[in-house]
Amino acid sequence: MTLPAVTRRATEPEPHRQARPIAPIDLSIVVPVYDEVESLPELYRELCEALAPLPLRSELIFVDDGSTDGSTSVLHELFVADPRVQVIQFRRNFGKSAALAAGFRAARGTAIVTLDADLQDDPHEIPRLLAALDQADLVSGWKTPRRDPWTKRFPSWVFNATVRLLTGVRLHDINCGLKAYRAEVVRELPLYGELHRFIPILAHARGFRVVELPVAHRPRRYGRSKFGPSRFARGLFDLLTVLFLTQYSPRPLHLFGWFGLAALGLGTAINAYLSVQWFLGHPIGHRPLLTLGVLLMTIGAQFFLTGLLAELIAHSAPRQDYSVRQHLRHDDAG
Repeated sequence: MTLPAVTRRATEPEPHRQARPIAPIDLSIVVPVYDEVESLPELYRELCEALAPLPLRSELIFVDDGSTDGSTSVLHELFVADPRVQVIQFRRNFGKSAALAAGFRAARGTAIVTLDADLQDDPHEIPRLLAALDQADLVSGWKTPRRDPWTKRFPSWVFNATVRLLTGVRLHDINCGLKAYRAEVVRELPLYGELHRFIPILAHARGFRVVELPVAHRPRRYGRSKFGPSRFARGLFDLLTVLFLTQYSPRPLHLFGWFGLAALGLGTAINAYLSVQWFLGHPIGHRPLLTLGVLLMTIGAQFFLTGLLAELIAHSAPRQDYSVRQHLRHDDAG
């Protein structure tokens, strides 16, 4: 992969102290970790094997998302043993989106690769992802064949088909944890809640080039999945959020305005009809249709006001929905 040029900001050295240059990082590996104590040693070994042939200066960023099974101790050992390792430890479990957001914020590489810590993603696919990044801004893995039970494969197929239909982004596996990014992509992605499922959609909406690459997938060897059936309901709600963010976030009045226009138009038509009836001498004060017409006009006006208020806050600052207990990092400048 031909990595983008690294730009560094020059700073003035402190008095009586000579500044040491900080070598640029070519590749950042971001790994969210939640109760994967058995997988971590093998994952670290495979990452080292995959990175060894690459002529890139790399860093490994492990984000401990509130683990309680001893993963924290293993990560501290890796940090002490390897100067490439960073460890970000959350105070409690905040979720994968928060873990990725923290890892992206800490990443210094011009290219960034993410993968899950459960060993189902194969670290040896990293060179292929980086090679594909030559022609794209984001390379999303496609687990094929997928080594999961049908109880996970079938709902995932339905979910991916729904996302393709509603967003027009033709990916087979939206939520694959194995992805490669150019650094400028992750700097522009607002991640909170569970929006990590829709990273390719968010990136595509901002004009980044998104491609898909078939990658190897392995059965889970240790522990169990951290996601239950409730994730599908949450995924549906997040899909609605993403549709709003990608299609109407810059112009929310276009969404609320259509509902407002429909309600206001129907209410006006009803009240106009009743007004004609009143002029013809028919009593309308006791008719439920009058109440419906007034209600629809009121609702329509409220939709318009909601759209206008949404326009005012459309460019609000991104949120940070996590709290970091500590951030262990080797300082190249001493």
